[in-house]
Amino acid sequence: MSTDAPGRLQAIQAMVNRASKRFDPAGRPVKLVAVSKTFPAEAVEPLLDAGHRVFGENRVQEAKDKWPALRERYPDLELHLIGPLQTNKAREAVALFDVIETVDRDKLAGVLAAEMNRAERRLPCYVQVNIGEEPQKAGVAPGETLAFVERCREVHGLDVVGLMCIPPDGVPPGPYFAHLNGLARQSGLAGLSMGMSADFETAIGMGATVVRVGSALFGRR
Repeated sequence: MSTDAPGRLQAIQAMVNRASKRFDPAGRPVKLVAVSKTFPAEAVEPLLDAGHRVFGENRVQEAKDKWPALRERYPDLELHLIGPLQTNKAREAVALFDVIETVDRDKLAGVLAAEMNRAERRLPCYVQVNIGEEPQKAGVAPGETLAFVERCREVHGLDVVGLMCIPPDGVPPGPYFAHLNGLARQSGLAGLSMGMSADFETAIGMGATVVRVGSALFGRR
């Protein structure tokens, strides 16, 4: 775990800002999600104290154990769910998180919509796309994305703001990011959550509006 997470945050935020200006002179804003999964509250607090407010977690239970107490002290934080979500955890997810990035099937979309209505919380959502069509990964197949986005909006009533992906390991990610960008454009979506510690600058070059950085901030897990 890094002993200088605030210093790393400053450096990475500067890289994000430079990449954004380089690839979009108009200054497209790019949101940096600090992926704090597996790290305790003590590791997160230095970044909160440094002013960062956007974090990502993979698991509902871990978020439930970590974030309510932090939110009492930092009520303006924004918490993203970036890991797979089981339908039986949807109620807790709607209560805990501010953004759901991993909507990937109709059953989940329907349950999330029902829980949001019950809680009177309308959370922005991203549709997760299995951009490399890898059997071990969650996500909607690229060829099914447009129809699924439409169902999420028209049938389930979700506020879909973008697409999210995790490209395959060990190959250049650029073509996968470009593919996701094309799908988002076809869907009329402005949000693109793509790019992690090793490739976020490439993702920004391909149109990312959200990058999810963990190990580069916190160190090895």
